[in-house]
Amino acid sequence: MPPIQEGKTAPAFHLADQHGDKHRLRDFHGKPLVIFFYPKDLTSGCTLEVNEFQALLPQFKRAGVAVASISILGVKSKCKFADKEGLSFPLLADDRTNDDGKPDPEIARKYGVWVEKSMYGRKYMGIERTTFLVDANSNIAKRWDKVKVPGHAQEVLDAAKALAKK
Repeated sequence: MPPIQEGKTAPAFHLADQHGDKHRLRDFHGKPLVIFFYPKDLTSGCTLEVNEFQALLPQFKRAGVAVASISILGVKSKCKFADKEGLSFPLLADDRTNDDGKPDPEIARKYGVWVEKSMYGRKYMGIERTTFLVDANSNIAKRWDKVKVPGHAQEVLDAAKALAKK
C-alpha cells in the first residue's frame, strides 16, 4: 500500500504507548499532530531521531502541535527506550503479529510505511522512516518520505509552526 497522500484523511489508530496508555487519532483532533514512524527502538538512527524530537518538544508544544511516534516493537520495548532516553512524548506500539509470530503492523500498513526492504541481499519487511504532519481536522498536511534524521525534526517543526498559524 502506498503512503497516504497529502490532503487525505489520516488513518485512525488505537495504540498503547510506553506506559500502556491507549492513544487514538481522535484524541488529537482540533490541533496539529506530528506522527513519525521509525524502524526499531534502541537503534542508533532511531535514538538520534527521537532525541531530536524530544529536544524540540517544548517548541512543538508552544506552537500547539502534539508529537507521537510509532514503531513495531511492544510496550515493554517502548518503556525501556523512553526511560533510557528520557522521552516524554508517546511512543506507540504497532506490535501486531501474524500467525507465524512475525510483525504484521496494522497502522504502519494503513499509512503505507510497511515496505519490503533489503540488506546485504536479504529481503525483509520493515518500516520506512516516514513522518506525517496531520492538521487539526485529521487530514495529512505534509509527508516526509525516506527521512534522513539529522535536522529532520527542525524541518518538521518549521512546517508545523506554519500549519498552526493557519
